[in-house]
Amino acid sequence: MTNVTEQPARSTTNLSVAEAIKTRVSIRKYVQEPMNQDDLREILELTSLAPSAWNAQTWRFAVVQDADLKEKLKDAAYGQGQITSAPAVIVVYSDMEDTLATVEETAHPGMGEEGRVGQRKTFEGAFGQQDVAQRGQWGLTQANIAFGFLMLAARSKGYDTVPMLGFNPQAVKELLGLPEHVQFAGLLPIGKRAEEGYPQHRHNLDRVTKFY
Repeated sequence: MTNVTEQPARSTTNLSVAEAIKTRVSIRKYVQEPMNQDDLREILELTSLAPSAWNAQTWRFAVVQDADLKEKLKDAAYGQGQITSAPAVIVVYSDMEDTLATVEETAHPGMGEEGRVGQRKTFEGAFGQQDVAQRGQWGLTQANIAFGFLMLAARSKGYDTVPMLGFNPQAVKELLGLPEHVQFAGLLPIGKRAEEGYPQHRHNLDRVTKFY
């Protein structure tokens, strides 16, 4: 349950991918209004279209909008104010054990039963001999892709975010009732900016690129 009592107007912003990338900056203070829930769902649906190896889709989303729960989440994030400033915080995590338990769901319907059986064999062959932590790390690499998509999907609809890795994972698991084995891509406060962030500052392309 959330404390959202009224539905703000939907965003009319639709930025191109290039515009979303170029205008995305980290924002830590947000306009004090709830998110439009249709926008929120659309952002998550866009994010869920992110690619993953073998279509594993290991990512999971916990959307925190309840004010009391955000206060507790803020404590788990060492008091960082953006948690409670933002109308919503999306916790992005990977659940590789759930992925393995339901792996047939990730097989394309066009492949039929043969595809479902093949998907099970592929995952059992790749991960069956690994321990929970090993395969969990692989699942996290897939969730990290979705984390990047989430920031761009949010910006494309006119919302702002700030990626957060500074938090106590165990405390967040306990707070949200998540299984011990899950691994976190990060926390993402999301909303409309109440102040401008610092402009982007990046290495020159030649500094970080080698062409072969």
